[in-house]
Amino acid sequence: MTTDMDEMRVSSDSVVPHEFSGAHGNRLNASIYRGGAKPVLFFHGGGQTRHAWDNAARAVQAAGYTAIAVDLRGHGDSEWVADQRYAFDDYAADIDAVARKVQETFGGQRPVSVGASLGGISSLVAQYEAGQSLLSALILVDVTPRMRRDGVDRILGFMSDRMQDGFGSLQEAADTIAAYLPNRGRPKSLDGLSKNLRLGEDGRYRWHWDPAFISGPHPVNSGKLRSDEYRFAATRALTIPTLLVRGRQSELVSEEHAEEFLELVPHARLTDVSGAGHMVAGDRNDIFLQAIMEFLDGLGAG
Repeated sequence: MTTDMDEMRVSSDSVVPHEFSGAHGNRLNASIYRGGAKPVLFFHGGGQTRHAWDNAARAVQAAGYTAIAVDLRGHGDSEWVADQRYAFDDYAADIDAVARKVQETFGGQRPVSVGASLGGISSLVAQYEAGQSLLSALILVDVTPRMRRDGVDRILGFMSDRMQDGFGSLQEAADTIAAYLPNRGRPKSLDGLSKNLRLGEDGRYRWHWDPAFISGPHPVNSGKLRSDEYRFAATRALTIPTLLVRGRQSELVSEEHAEEFLELVPHARLTDVSGAGHMVAGDRNDIFLQAIMEFLDGLGAG
């Protein structure tokens, strides 16, 4: 049996499965891409899984870092929490627990966090609640404290539309996604899609996340982050190196929102990714990887 240190730091080309304990003792599954001494955490967006980061994590690993991609609570292989607490506050608390464990394992070294949407804003809040002592740097992927309400509603509408009934096949799910994202090319294989779906006993495929994330008593849009004042306070407080990666065709983060973010965090950098919407890493992974690798290199070698 390997120790935490062995799993996270031994140099290898392999990907190691790992389990973290969340803020409330909830199990969080992760993949550790073992590499160098500098840890980089990856937190996906709502409705996704840690596998959304496979390509990015491998690239970061190859560059000499240890990449750690985590399934957020209620997503992927992580535990569906019994009390159905899925507010941003709860995700931030889990990120705090993971980051502190990683910091302990890496000799007190604070990790970098790469967070898309849900994972990004939760990382920002975790850093705020920790008094800026949790992370060494932050990469926000298409998320800012102010977002387009119509874009948020469209995404939540798509996620909730089939969350109970599911799909009769992977192909049916692929067709539904293609209709929602007509500008994205269809994948040649459905293998990646299968990681985002669960096959039920009734033979139908459903999204790989707990429906209570949207429809439960403590859904994602509840908690302190409903307050504009709180979100802006957390953003203004950022002191660590920060990169905002925005999809130029984003349905959530407008150009004005990005400019507002830079006014709130004057030391932050912005990369606008042409040809990408909200799902930046999936739409233009090449440009996304270039942006985050240049940012990480600027922090010093891992």
